[in-house]
Amino acid sequence: MRLFKRKGKIRKLEDQRLVSHIEELKVNLVNQTELVKKSLDPSGEVLFNLKLTEAKYLFLLKEARCRKKNIGKSY
Repeated sequence: MRLFKRKGKIRKLEDQRLVSHIEELKVNLVNQTELVKKSLDPSGEVLFNLKLTEAKYLFLLKEARCRKKNIGKSY
């Protein structure tokens, strides 16, 4: 029985970590998007970082949906 309790605790901690990482990436994505909108001629590196952050954010959202985690208004 101890094994299942430990597994539940680990899952709960990882879910919390996932949610916090998603929220952090969302803030980062919004900041980068605003930077690109305000710049006249964004460099390729800036655009690449924006696409990379967006891909990470969408991947983590899909992972949260698979785990059926409710993130609130972040969805």
